[in-house]
Amino acid sequence: MAGLNVYSVLVVLFLTCGVVMATKENDQIIKENNCESKMGLPCVLEAFTSIFNTGSISNKCCDELFALEKVCHSTLVKRTLENPVFKDLNPATIIAKSIQTWNNCLVLIDSPSLPA
Repeated sequence: MAGLNVYSVLVVLFLTCGVVMATKENDQIIKENNCESKMGLPCVLEAFTSIFNTGSISNKCCDELFALEKVCHSTLVKRTLENPVFKDLNPATIIAKSIQTWNNCLVLIDSPSLPA
């Protein structure tokens, strides 16, 4: 339970401090594509955990991730990495996990549903 609280705090920091620390280019992309309003908070937390820690992402959240679109997904990850809170993370590792999360969602969305 404490883990969820830590991630909730990190997401809040991402949403508040990240805005201040973002580059103008990333801000412009995020604004033009209305990126911050395309995913609900539960799926933001799930995707964040999948990319910045260890976890999986559900079909429902994969649907929301695809609605977010890849340009928003990539830009939001880059903006998060610009936040000083995440300065100790390896950007290459996080970007690789971001791509892996996107690709895992592709597999989930493209795979046929199993009969009940």
